[in-house]
This record gives sequence, C-alpha cells and structure tokens, in this order.
Amino acid sequence: MDKRFFNLFNLTEEESIALLDTPQDQLGEDDSRYVAASHLINFPTQRSIDALIRAIQNIDPSLNNRIVRRKSVESLGRLQAKQALPVICTCLADEDCYTVENAVWAIGEIGTQDSNILEQVAQLLEKPGQIYRVIIHTLAKLEYKPALERIGKYTEAEDGPTASAAIATVCRFTEDYTEIDRVIGFLQHTDRNARRAAIQDLIDACYYPAIPQIARCPVSVVFRLRAIRLMADAGVAKGAIAFEQIQPSLEQILRDRPNDLDLVHEYDRPPALDFAVRELYQTDFGRCYLATQTLLDMYAEQAPAALLQTYEEEAQNDYGAHYHVMKLFGWLKYSPAYDLLIESLHNRLPQFQKSRTAAAIALGELGDARAIPDLKACLETKIWDLKYAALMALEKLGDPSGGEIAANDPDWIIRARAAYTPAHHK
Repeated sequence: MDKRFFNLFNLTEEESIALLDTPQDQLGEDDSRYVAASHLINFPTQRSIDALIRAIQNIDPSLNNRIVRRKSVESLGRLQAKQALPVICTCLADEDCYTVENAVWAIGEIGTQDSNILEQVAQLLEKPGQIYRVIIHTLAKLEYKPALERIGKYTEAEDGPTASAAIATVCRFTEDYTEIDRVIGFLQHTDRNARRAAIQDLIDACYYPAIPQIARCPVSVVFRLRAIRLMADAGVAKGAIAFEQIQPSLEQILRDRPNDLDLVHEYDRPPALDFAVRELYQTDFGRCYLATQTLLDMYAEQAPAALLQTYEEEAQNDYGAHYHVMKLFGWLKYSPAYDLLIESLHNRLPQFQKSRTAAAIALGELGDARAIPDLKACLETKIWDLKYAALMALEKLGDPSGGEIAANDPDWIIRARAAYTPAHHK
C-alpha cells in the first residue's frame, strides 16, 4: 500500500486518540476528529484500533459524527484490523449508506471466510439505496460464490461502474468470459469514473487480453500504470503472459502520446490557444489529452510560450497540469525547457511523482545528451516507472549503459527491460 500521503498531519498517536475521544461540543475550532481518525492509520497499535472502535460506537446522529464514524471504519480497514470485524459488521445495518459502503470495503480489506459475514454483505444487494459496486467488488474479492445469482441481476444496471463490476464478477465466478467485452466497452465511457471502474474490473478479472485496450483508455497514466503493473506481476508469475506481450503496451503508457489513446471527447469547433491551455487543468484527463493533441496539431509554434506562461502562473503548483506541460515540452522539442525538465526529474514531492516520469520521457525526446547523468541517477530510485522511463530515455539518447546498471535491479520488470537495451543485444 502506498502510504506517502497519509502522514500529512503533525499529530502524535496520543494527540490523535485524545482528539478522537473528545466530545464534538468540546472541540476547539481548529480541532478535527475526522483528521484524528484519518491520522491513526500511521499507528498500527492496539491503542489506535481501540480508539477507532470507540469512535464507531459513538452513535451521536450529527453529520460531523457520522463522517467521523465513516472515516474510522475506513481507517480500521486500512489497518486490516481483524479484531475490529465484529464492530465493523454492526455498521452493515447502519441507516447511512456511506457508513455501510465503508464497512463493506473494510471487510474486503481485512478479509474473511466467515460465511455469516459474507452472507450479510450479499444480502445488501437486495436492500434499496446501497452503493452496489462496492458490495459486488468485496464479494468478488472474497470469492463468495453463493452471491453469484444476486450479483448477476446487476449486469444490466443503469450505473456503468455497477454493471461493469457485476459483469466482470460473473465472468470470474463462472469462468465464462463471453460478456467481458462489455466491460472493455466501458473503457470508452464519457464518464471518467466509469472508465476507471472498468480498468479495476479488468484487473480483478485477470483478463490479460484487455491490456492493449487499457493502455489506450483516456484516464490518468497512474490508473493505467497501476493496472498493467498488477496484471504483469500476477500474469507473469502464473505463466499466463510473458513480459514481451506486456512491453509494447507498458511503453505506450509511459510515452503517453495522446494519439495513442482512444479519446472520448471532441470539440464542436477548433478551440483558441488559451482555451486549449486551460483544458490542461481539467480533472478528467480525457479532456487534458484532447487539449494536448490540439496544442501539438494546431499550435506547435505558439504553444511553448503559452506553456511557459501557464507554468509560471499556475501549473507549477497543479500536479495534473504540471504533468501535461512537462510531456508537451518533450513532444514540442522545446530545448529552452531543459532546466525545468531536469528540475522536474528530481522533484521528490509525492504528488509530482508522475511528472518525474514525464520529465524522463521528455528529456529523451529533446535529445540533449547532458541529461544522461541525471537519467542514470534515476535508476537508483525505488520508483519502478521512473526507472523504466529512464531506461527508455537513455536508449533514445543512444546511451546503452542504463541496461548494464539495471541488469541486477531488485525489480523483475526493470531487469526484463534492461535485457532489451542495446547493451544486451550486441
């Protein structure tokens, strides 16, 4: 589990527990029990678990307390606290559907083969007003096949993510994949949440033939890289797929050219330069990729100056736009951005991690050999996609030594890529 973002609050375990135990009406204006419940994920101790259990047992009906209870259930799930299962199960009957959702999710994270608990979860499929996708997902994860018929009813759900989860689970449970193309179809849904959900469902179904379509799905590179990594790890270990079959899609994702994606949005008329630049700030990456393609196709001459301006004004603090700006400097072969790209390559702030990979690819596109030592330094990090992108960039710059450095990397996927660099093909 990636925990880089968890420890953002400057609280000790004792302070967090004390805050969580404080009655709502005795809190100072800067105090937050929700923050305390979130922060206890950093302390996997019995004391923290007991405090979170107490928070769940506080049934004050106020909205603030309901939100704290939801978060406490989630934190216990993240801590995989088996001893909290009984109290989490009481939340399955809660009137608040979001508390129920978090309880179901937490049960899936903690894991159980207790058929009584699993049947309680399955019965929620027949209760109106629930968030059914999470219920289906948990039943699939815990392999509760007695729920198959009830899950099957949701394959025609109006809500795309719910239908996608149901179809993928029925395919898995029956080992009949004739309907899986419907899940693949959701990769082209206009709603980004439906696209992301379909990717998760294809991962869960271990449906390796969908890897090329996942690579072309217009969502953030983070979701596609996570999918291909999970599928590669599982599939190669089982002998179901070889690295050579994964490699083209993986490198297509890391290059992340918009013309390698199946875009789901389009413009009614050619947009102005300013509009296209503003679109790089959209939360739906499908729109960002359309804007990127437009800037490359229509504004290749004017785009660099506009990108530098937006970088100075906003993009240096907006990690989504920052990523797209870094990529564009590479595609536009804009050599004055060299120093910015080097700076981005070494930016250790966790929210800018995907920009480091983007900068590596962009430096390869610029073709400036000065970047070689900086790219080699990236082979010493623990970030697998950055190491992989650095190998690709070094190869593009004509330096074969990256393969020699990475040949003994602890990560199998980096070793496999190192074996494909020119140094190993003499």
